[in-house]
Amino acid sequence: MREISDQARVALAFALALLVMVGWYFLNPPKPQPPAGSMVTQPAPNAPGSRGAPAAQPNRPAGASSTGATSAAPVAATGEKNIVIESDLYRVELSNRGAAVHSWQLNKYTDEGNPPRTLDLVNSDLARQTGGWPLSLQLADSQLESAANQGLYVVKASSERGAESTESTITAPAQVEFRWGDGRLEVTKTLKFDRSYIVGVETSVRQNGSPASYSVAWRGGFGDVTAFRATLQTLVFNGRAGSVSTITSKNVGAPNQHNIPAEVPGTFDAVGIEDLYFAAAFLPPEPPQGQPVPDVLTLSARQTTHTLQSDGKTQQEILPEMAVGSTTPGPLALRLYVGPKDIDFLKSVRPPLNGLVQFGWFGFVAEPLFYILRWLYHFIPNYGWAIVVMTIAINMVLYPLKVKSWRSMQKMQKVAPEIRAIQDRYKKYSMRDPRKQEMNKEVMAVYSREGVNPMGSCLPQVIQMPIWFGLYRMLNVTIELRHAPWFGPFHDLAGRDPYFILTITMAILMYAAQKMTPMTVTDPAQQRMMMLMPIMFTGMFFMIPVSSGLILYIVTQNIMAVIQQWHLNRTSPLKAPPPLRGKKQVARAALTK
Repeated sequence: MREISDQARVALAFALALLVMVGWYFLNPPKPQPPAGSMVTQPAPNAPGSRGAPAAQPNRPAGASSTGATSAAPVAATGEKNIVIESDLYRVELSNRGAAVHSWQLNKYTDEGNPPRTLDLVNSDLARQTGGWPLSLQLADSQLESAANQGLYVVKASSERGAESTESTITAPAQVEFRWGDGRLEVTKTLKFDRSYIVGVETSVRQNGSPASYSVAWRGGFGDVTAFRATLQTLVFNGRAGSVSTITSKNVGAPNQHNIPAEVPGTFDAVGIEDLYFAAAFLPPEPPQGQPVPDVLTLSARQTTHTLQSDGKTQQEILPEMAVGSTTPGPLALRLYVGPKDIDFLKSVRPPLNGLVQFGWFGFVAEPLFYILRWLYHFIPNYGWAIVVMTIAINMVLYPLKVKSWRSMQKMQKVAPEIRAIQDRYKKYSMRDPRKQEMNKEVMAVYSREGVNPMGSCLPQVIQMPIWFGLYRMLNVTIELRHAPWFGPFHDLAGRDPYFILTITMAILMYAAQKMTPMTVTDPAQQRMMMLMPIMFTGMFFMIPVSSGLILYIVTQNIMAVIQQWHLNRTSPLKAPPPLRGKKQVARAALTK
């Protein structure tokens, strides 16, 4: 018998294999496909009751491969779908691609656009450029991360009564569940909305059947992108025991590297991202009453580059992004606050988040001013007029210091000729000459003899300066003053002075008050400098963006200064200095020749 060649054996093997495959197809026809839009699910090879499934091997879990990895049933939707959750406070648009947030609008607030629109805290332009959206996932493996954030999730939404909803728009309270898997990675996200700014977020990521380490990220920028210097106002923050710390944009992420997340050392009870007036804060589940909130959250942050077209020019902006994780791998349960930095509401959250309203170095002045304004607002429902009333009250309280300053001016006016004579005797010496020290000693001796405090006339203005700085900071961080109108063109007390009306009025009143106030300096150069101060001050306000509410305070303060100075000039006018006698008179006459 002739021996079969090797080539014939291979051809016969292929033919037999083809025959087996065709026979298996006719004996086990494929099951019908599910309808469009539903999840694509195939029975696991070793699932109980599946026809034709091989028996599980001994000492090996069902569904485990020879390498020990557990396969998962693929779960995915067949097309993109958006779902909207609405309440009186917000309108949130979710996409099943990546189970991410595409829009988070706050219904009670508008942006800085012209015309203004409902404020959206998601920077959609940046998100489209970078491909990152809020509530996307961050994993160590970039390929797995991309798969999880690009997958089409199966959506299950339910309304307040727990009934499943097929509508694309649902009114809160509502719950939305997303599920997706590719056979290797399984992801679930559940979002629970109620009628407050706090949303429940529950996530789970499993890789080959085991819990995976991951983080939930806020991508796509944050806050009012139309605001002035919005990029510099966006900060990543963390909190521990009610104390909040911010991370400046230049210190976010890996040093000198963009788009690379870096872990922030330590664990926290709050992490998030903010701008001046709004915040997105991730919090652990609320503990039982009386127990502290645990520090179980981890924070990673990175910088991302955003290309911006402005006035026909292409600009590069760098914005921070953040991601929250847990100290242990596995499901992650969070509370997410997305809303205004309302100090009263933030105090009621556990842990308290009122530290997000940062009054800065002058907080000892700014915070009391805020509470005074808010108290006045109950009686005068207009923050502009409340600032006017508060300014009048502060100046009336400081009026005794104004009178004391006036007395000090009278004394300085009395000794002014003698001081001028001393200065004239030493004017030929340079400032570095040691003999200038003798002049200062003689001047101070005159002040001491007459009981004059050279700084006494400046005391009211010195006290006003911290109030200016405190009010400036308060107007920039309190949500109540944002877009607060006064009247006419003054529609935003926290914004710039429209048409510089208040700024010019301030300059006129400052000049008038200065003309009514006697000069305490005797040097002509110093006198000219004092007269130029209103112009210099006004020019600074033209160049530096200052809240119109602060300028309103200064205008009202100068109106009070003019009225008070007019009263003092009438009731206690300065007397002409007495003639110098003896040696002083001779010295003065010699100097004036």
